[in-house]
Amino acid sequence: MNKFIKKMFGIDKIEAARTQAENEANAAKQLAEQQLLEVVNATAEAERQQTIAEANAEAAKEAERLSKLSPKEIATEKKEPWVAVLDTHVNMDNLRNGFLELDWNEYFVVQLKSAGYIGATDEEVVDQWFSELCRNLGGEEGIDMTRRGAGYVNRALRDDGLTEIG
Repeated sequence: MNKFIKKMFGIDKIEAARTQAENEANAAKQLAEQQLLEVVNATAEAERQQTIAEANAEAAKEAERLSKLSPKEIATEKKEPWVAVLDTHVNMDNLRNGFLELDWNEYFVVQLKSAGYIGATDEEVVDQWFSELCRNLGGEEGIDMTRRGAGYVNRALRDDGLTEIG
């Protein structure tokens, strides 16, 4: 009888319309939630892509900056010891005479000092190391390095801060 009364007064149509409206509202709500989730995911992906792009741009900028640095500057930036022979000069009139042009960074001098080399200036510390290195190289070749008459060592501080040893 319940069905009959509902049908007679049109309550069944009202309930069906209400159920349909609720179903449509739920479907619309689910669709809105799905669309919102898609927007949130798209936004998150866009932000992730932006972060990746910024990181790549920063890495490219850093690579370009590093490409402009000399090996000495790179080692100094990393706080690593660095020394190099910049040039070799030989006196063609007297082949026993010549000089090497050395360059180094402050961390190399610190390393030398911690290894026991001493001097009033960085140049003296490096000179002590270089002189010992030359003696050791000659000694390894069986040369008596205590009695070498191969000329003289001339040290001159250049205007650019480097020491010329000749």
